[in-house]
Amino acid sequence: MAKVTREQQLDADVGYHGFAFQESDDADLPVPFPDGFQGDVFLNAFPGRIDLYSAGHTHTASVTVQVWDGPPPAQDAAKWDELGEADYESTSGEVALWSMSLGRSEDLVPLADTGGSWHVRACCTGRSEVARLSEEEGTAHGVERYLIQFWPAS
Repeated sequence: MAKVTREQQLDADVGYHGFAFQESDDADLPVPFPDGFQGDVFLNAFPGRIDLYSAGHTHTASVTVQVWDGPPPAQDAAKWDELGEADYESTSGEVALWSMSLGRSEDLVPLADTGGSWHVRACCTGRSEVARLSEEEGTAHGVERYLIQFWPAS
């Protein structure tokens, strides 16, 4: 049975409905964030990058990132507003959190000692509430919550 090898709690600064996880060694990425960002696409994968589309325009989302040593148990789709999976390639073994409005944050997620191929699952809840708060109050903190799970591709 697969086990969690790392878990981190992050605050993602969401601007213009978006944030991303991008390869830490991003100098050679063909499409660096936010180039090619697509609104209304919950999870969008590019080489070395995973974009997430938020329901709120400007806010701080709570993000739990887990790194697993194998495929994690399936998530109950009824517990989440959105759920998606993608493949991810890392050259460095580290992923950086990026904001649409502030750029690269200091938050890094170590996946492994070296690069490799990964699967990623993203789950999100609190979307309708953060959309309402964004429209009515302008900002929110921790209302939209994400679970991001990385595990090695077999």
